[in-house]
Amino acid sequence: MPAPSISILVDDLTSEATLRLIARHLDGMREYSPPESVHALDVDELRAPGVTFWSAWIDGDLAGIGALKALDDERGELKSMRVDDRFRGAGVGRALLRHIVAEARREGMTSLWLETGTTPDFAPAQRLYESEGFVTCEPFDGYAHDPFSRFMTLAL
Repeated sequence: MPAPSISILVDDLTSEATLRLIARHLDGMREYSPPESVHALDVDELRAPGVTFWSAWIDGDLAGIGALKALDDERGELKSMRVDDRFRGAGVGRALLRHIVAEARREGMTSLWLETGTTPDFAPAQRLYESEGFVTCEPFDGYAHDPFSRFMTLAL
């Protein structure tokens, strides 16, 4: 069976589907990490200057979301990566990640950074990031060591 066609678009964060998936993402982060270890951005933070937010669509259905937050002119942080449960395993997360990496390169960034969880629920995300070249690093940009956080970076 061929892989589904995935369309990735800059999203203005106004559609009900997008808002629902962001809410599910935030709920999931709170479910698997203590409050002080949740670093996910809410809708207002995702609309802030310096943040670009994308949504991935398959046959008119929202399949996933992801964002790039500029830390400075050369560094970006991957934020709010989430695949709708109905599309897990369909390549949506990888497509979004590769799209964001390509956009960061296009914008002239030289590195990407991310924070993800450490509980078993985050293992698929960690495997995805590792398979795309991200490596473990020290906390960055105001983050602190936390047993519930793993920090990763990718040189572009």
